[in-house]
Amino acid sequence: MITTVDHVQLAAPPGSEDRLRSFYVDALGMTETPKPPALAARGGCWFQAGTVQLHLGVEEDFRPSRKAHPGLRVTGIAEYAGRLESHGVPIVWDDDLPDHDRFYARDPVGNRLEFLEPRV
Repeated sequence: MITTVDHVQLAAPPGSEDRLRSFYVDALGMTETPKPPALAARGGCWFQAGTVQLHLGVEEDFRPSRKAHPGLRVTGIAEYAGRLESHGVPIVWDDDLPDHDRFYARDPVGNRLEFLEPRV
């Protein structure tokens, strides 16, 4: 029986770790978590906010996810969108999901991320 999602992995090109750290830590407010030594040798970064974990793994023939994406639930979505914009991250609002406010953004290597908040 599946009980929860442990993490979501996204791909990134070699050498992009500093740009990823700047985005996921500074813009999104996540914390970088250390990778086990055997995995750290492969490159990439791991990030966490509460119980949400995103792993960015290095892929030699990298292509960003244009459609596939993690959906990240946030609180105070308008303020959160403003936070991203203040870090120079373009956002695109979308009102197609009933009873939710949501927007999309891309990380610095082009991966698509969805941010959403249920309307109360």
